[in-house]
Amino acid sequence: MLSVFYPSAYAEDVFSIDYQMLLAKGYMAVIFDIDNTLVPHGADSNPDIDQLFQNLNDIGLQTCLLSNNDQARVDRFCRNINTLYVCDADKPGTDGIRRAQALLAVEKDKIVMVGDQVFTDILCANRYGIASILVKFIGYYTEKKIGIRRTIEKGILKAYRHSGKYQALLGDAVRINSD
Repeated sequence: MLSVFYPSAYAEDVFSIDYQMLLAKGYMAVIFDIDNTLVPHGADSNPDIDQLFQNLNDIGLQTCLLSNNDQARVDRFCRNINTLYVCDADKPGTDGIRRAQALLAVEKDKIVMVGDQVFTDILCANRYGIASILVKFIGYYTEKKIGIRRTIEKGILKAYRHSGKYQALLGDAVRINSD
């Protein structure tokens, strides 16, 4: 039952993923969540993220952003990034990810979803049948309250680790998070 929330791999952050290895394993596209995955909630892209997307384009991986945010937020984030996107995605529903796949024009088994939440990003990817990588939530240092969802998420991740399924299903493409 809980396995619907289990990612294919768990990484420290988007920079802990070996995208060259994903490409070597046959993946052709990466779908990213924005807020708390790439940048803190509401923040603009930064030079490191801009360079990450440039590097992904350079090695031949297609990218797409899948966000529950509105058009204005996603446009502002993409100002310096050459990528496809789907806004108002309504994750964990699968209509948005289906639209992303159509934009990418890539088979489902060639796509990886990267996100920070098991209840939206990972559940969406699992319901749609694509590989997923959970990254640690990027928060502001001033945040004191993590919310009930993040607390429940910790319990799910503990079960994930102890289920015997805690393995990098994507192999050595991800440096495993040991939290």
